[in-house]
Amino acid sequence: MIDVTVANFQAEVIEASSRLPVLIDFWAPWCGPCKVIGPLLEKVETDYGGRFQLVKIDSDQEQQLGAAFGIRSIPTCILMVNGQPVDGFQGALPESKIKEFLDKHLPPAPQAEPEPELAPEPVAGSPDALAMLRAAVENDPANDATRFNYVKALLQIGAVDDAKVAFAPVIAKTGVDRKLDALQRWTNAIDTVAAYDDMALTLANFSQNIATNKRDFEARFATAQIHMAQQHWTAAMDELLDILMRDKSWSEDKARKTYIAILEIIEPPPVKVADGQIPPVDPVVATYRRRLSSVILS
Repeated sequence: MIDVTVANFQAEVIEASSRLPVLIDFWAPWCGPCKVIGPLLEKVETDYGGRFQLVKIDSDQEQQLGAAFGIRSIPTCILMVNGQPVDGFQGALPESKIKEFLDKHLPPAPQAEPEPELAPEPVAGSPDALAMLRAAVENDPANDATRFNYVKALLQIGAVDDAKVAFAPVIAKTGVDRKLDALQRWTNAIDTVAAYDDMALTLANFSQNIATNKRDFEARFATAQIHMAQQHWTAAMDELLDILMRDKSWSEDKARKTYIAILEIIEPPPVKVADGQIPPVDPVVATYRRRLSSVILS
């Protein structure tokens, strides 16, 4: 659940609803029915496991938004898809009716695939999986998406030298391909961190520098690189967000570009859905995309 104001409406509602449906709950602190439906909406959001995003707008504080939607009574809920309102309801509906309303518009929950009769797919990072990726790259060297997956898999298991060899044929494309740029930034972080003699002491020194000076962006960025090298992705993005909140364009936009690189690395492959349905999104990726938008647009 996210509190929305005029300042973040574009990012949290309009842009977010292009990725998954957004349900707006117009409420007010004095409204009794709002206190009833609010917890129900939050429970339903959890039950639906990322199939929609719940946001709340205080109609007293954000009268401009209430007027834009023609809100005449509260609670009122509006469902947004691709930046447009598609349906809504008023009043404190019971949980069953809220779900009935949502089910008319949301893509169905993904069904568990039946157990295959053949041998299961190799586990990501296993020798079989790496062999399949390597063979795919050899069969189609020009397929940058396949190469990205192969190099990423090698870096995930710490095979840095092999990853660099596999990455070398496309390294010149890092300036024009965001996924390849992400691999380059990850590799740079690994190389930087490998040069530290004492990781724990280095990290402690950076932490002390940041505690003394919140605007020590070099220390913050170095800390983020340590987290990247260790594949602690959210910790790295949190550190980069601290830089962006204080200086959006620091060091030729290095913090923002590195943050986007991490999102490229951790975003899972797209899930195939029926025509007209919105594919599910990874909740961590969705959350950190919204946080980036909020900071950049603020």
